[in-house]
Amino acid sequence: MDDTPDFRPSANDTSHDGDFHAWAMDQGRKLRDGQLNALDVLNLAEEIEDMGRAEKRELTNRLAVLLTHLLKWAAQPARRGRSWLATIGEQRDQADLLLRDNPSLRPLLTEIMGDAYRLGRRAALRETRLAADRLPAACPWEVGQVLDEGFLPEPF
Repeated sequence: MDDTPDFRPSANDTSHDGDFHAWAMDQGRKLRDGQLNALDVLNLAEEIEDMGRAEKRELTNRLAVLLTHLLKWAAQPARRGRSWLATIGEQRDQADLLLRDNPSLRPLLTEIMGDAYRLGRRAALRETRLAADRLPAACPWEVGQVLDEGFLPEPF
C-alpha cells in the first residue's frame, strides 16, 4: 500500500497552487468584472512577470540556435548545406517577430546575445565535436550582423 499523500486538487480548488488553470480563469473573470479587491495580487503579479521573462528566454533560445548554426557555418565550410541556411533564416525570422512584438527587449540585446552565444557555442561544440579552441570564446559578430538576413560568416 502506498502511504504517499494525495496532493491532487479538489474539483473546486481555484488556488494558484491547486489548479492553475482554474485559478487563471478565475483571476481573468475577476479582472473583467472589476473585482479588484478579490484578486490574488501577489501571484498574479508573479505570473505576469514570468510571462515577460518567458519572452526574453524565447529570444535567447532563438538566438542560441541561430548562433549555433552560424558557428557551424564558419567552422565547417565543407559541411554547409541548405538545412543550415534554412535554420539560420527561420531563427532570424522568429527573432525578428519576437523583437517586433516585444520592443522593450531591444535594449537588452547585448546581454541576451552574451547568454545566447554561450549556449550556441556549447551546442555547436557538441554537434560538431570540434575542439573548444576552434570556436571563439566570445561572439565574433555584432548583434546587427547576427540578425542581418544577408550576413553569413566567413570561415574561421
